[in-house]
Amino acid sequence: MFWREAGSINAPTIVLLHGFPSSSHQFRTLIPLLASKYRIIAPDLPGFGFTSAPSNYTYSFNNLANNIDAFLETIPHPPEKYSIYIFDYGAPTGLRLALKHPERIQAIITQNGNAYVEGMGEFWDPIRALWKDNSTEHRNALRPFLEIGGTKSQYITGEEDVDAIPPESYTLDQALLDRPGNKDIQLDLFFDYQNNLVLYPKFQEYFRKSQVPVLVAWGKNDVIFIPPGAEAFKRDLPNAQISFIDGGHFLLETHAQEMAGVIKEFLEKNGI
Repeated sequence: MFWREAGSINAPTIVLLHGFPSSSHQFRTLIPLLASKYRIIAPDLPGFGFTSAPSNYTYSFNNLANNIDAFLETIPHPPEKYSIYIFDYGAPTGLRLALKHPERIQAIITQNGNAYVEGMGEFWDPIRALWKDNSTEHRNALRPFLEIGGTKSQYITGEEDVDAIPPESYTLDQALLDRPGNKDIQLDLFFDYQNNLVLYPKFQEYFRKSQVPVLVAWGKNDVIFIPPGAEAFKRDLPNAQISFIDGGHFLLETHAQEMAGVIKEFLEKNGI
């Protein structure tokens, strides 16, 4: 496992869980903004960034979550409790941790990290087609999305000033996507994503029963996880704080300062 870490081991811990097609690199600006008060741990999920996996590894969201769980228990000074920042693929990963260890989760910050079917718009139609049969035809139909045009579009769609987005963000993502065999890994995860939806009722039951403090900080122009997915959290968490930010999917590229301020205020309000 590759991870980035900053802050005092004695400070409250925040685990940052990245999304597709990125890595802990997406948190490079946020980490120093939070590390003065919090211990920050940001791992690369298997199949992403600089984490390596054995050749016979099965890429599923259950396995990603199990690996992150084991990682958090075996790193130096493993945290007993922590908050989770969940984004995109980090959401079904982190929420599986919450189901398994509800006593460890102090708070949840969800930045375009979905847990409701209302959050999935037309963008998902080609992937829904894949879920029906995992055919070569439907897998091939998604391959253009794994090229630089598809990768870059996730960063620029919904952002007013696209020139402010550092090109190394989507360029690094694409370089790692282009590794031999990696695109088939991503298609396997696209297919497995349907199993996250099966768990949505359990995630929502966890919200209702725990009333865990939740900050919903959402790029209001995101076309991948659309705003109704943010608003749906209120159904199970009446006290959830919902903050819409005028950006797209990868908010931290242009709104890290704003996100850090909202996060600090939220955690302090909840005594963390």
